[in-house]
Amino acid sequence: MTRARVLLADDHALVRAGIRALLESFAGVTVVAEAGSGSDVVELARTHRPDIVLLDISMPGLGGLEVSIQLRRELPEVRVVMLSMHANEEYVLQALRAGAAGYMLKDSATAELELALKAVMQGETYLSPPISKQVVEGYVQRVGSEHPASDNLTPRQRQVLQLIAEGHSTKEIAFRLELSVKTVETHRAQLMERLHIRDIAGLVKYAIRNGIVSAAK
Repeated sequence: MTRARVLLADDHALVRAGIRALLESFAGVTVVAEAGSGSDVVELARTHRPDIVLLDISMPGLGGLEVSIQLRRELPEVRVVMLSMHANEEYVLQALRAGAAGYMLKDSATAELELALKAVMQGETYLSPPISKQVVEGYVQRVGSEHPASDNLTPRQRQVLQLIAEGHSTKEIAFRLELSVKTVETHRAQLMERLHIRDIAGLVKYAIRNGIVSAAK
């Protein structure tokens, strides 16, 4: 595979040791640093400029999602592969929204790690096979049972929905669209009512599913 410099981040020393040994068995892979907390990841990434950060989603201090967002802002060339025990679709979508290029389950086969590194080094997005299957099946099931409602949204509602899904706060949206905070809150409530969605996470998923924003944005 293409040479890859990896920063390994997990708060369990024994887990890091095992993953490091595995990484160093791959041709062309070099572990340039290890981190045991989220804040350490960011500092070490600034110093070492790795190609890939192999990142536990549940890090102490700054969580894995927050770390990924910060890396995307400061070091967009760094590719993040998230390690997680969670196969839930919502976790996967959150990781992709945070800028992760890969999402691997911790109980994956060891050979899968090398596949993930190769994929993200080639600019692809890697999801563990059980995750890929679950996300696709969930998508098909929802599309089959829902009538697309995005075309029924007003242009303003689509703007508000896009900005919500991109992670902007109510105040930021109000500033961008030159609206009052109360008006933005009203638009958000109307979106939830029209789309039969109860929370912000649901709006984000809807926006991704209907192409209003990209999952890897």
